Amino acid sequence: MKITEYIEALDAAGRGLADAAAEAGPDAEVPTCPGWRIRDLLRHTAMVHRWATTLVAEARTAYHPGDGETTLDGEELLAHFREGHARLVATLRAAPENLECWTFLPARSPLAFWARRQTHETTVHRADAESALASGPGPVDPAVAADGIDELFGAFHAGDRSRVRTPGPRTLRVRATDTGDVWTVRLSPTEAPRTERGDRGADAPADTELSGPADRLYLTLWNRLPIEAVTLTGDEELARLWRETSAIN
Repeated sequence: MKITEYIEALDAAGRGLADAAAEAGPDAEVPTCPGWRIRDLLRHTAMVHRWATTLVAEARTAYHPGDGETTLDGEELLAHFREGHARLVATLRAAPENLECWTFLPARSPLAFWARRQTHETTVHRADAESALASGPGPVDPAVAADGIDELFGAFHAGDRSRVRTPGPRTLRVRATDTGDVWTVRLSPTEAPRTERGDRGADAPADTELSGPADRLYLTLWNRLPIEAVTLTGDEELARLWRETSAIN
């Protein structure tokens, strides 16, 4: 995805999150984040948005902690969230392509990193807000969803911090039926998952395959939808292990 496409997706996701939060109300439980209510979700995401904005706007080249969560509630909290989200979007739009600042995952540039990371941070939390509604999490643009799966496998779970380990060598395949994207994930007892993207090995046997529309796969792999939201073929235990060990801390 282009940086401009990330920023447009981030803009839409933040607006959708705020709208869902307003409809649910601050005291509504967030089923996808046990123990959280909408106010907790808004406070957390508002904090992350402001933290990212400071790093980009001030071109911080070393880690810099954020200011912590607000104690605002109700309409004031919602306005605080909307303002911070709008400022993040504006900051990313105004940032130079050659921006130098701190990042924490591999990316083609710092600006691309922050645009991408905040797009998926906000899109996943939009789904959290929508989980508080009777309708549940809504659709995600297929291109955004496929990119989010790329980030999950190719960045978060490509390093030693990933906790996903299997008793022996296992293969997980993820196949998006609408975009045609395929990910083959090699799992082991001792190493971080290794992911092959595309046709390479896509038709070889796999222990478990998850297939379905890209957005349903995206939200399932981020543990925002149940496994039943997609089609599972093969070893159900591998899917259960993913849900138990793949959470991003």
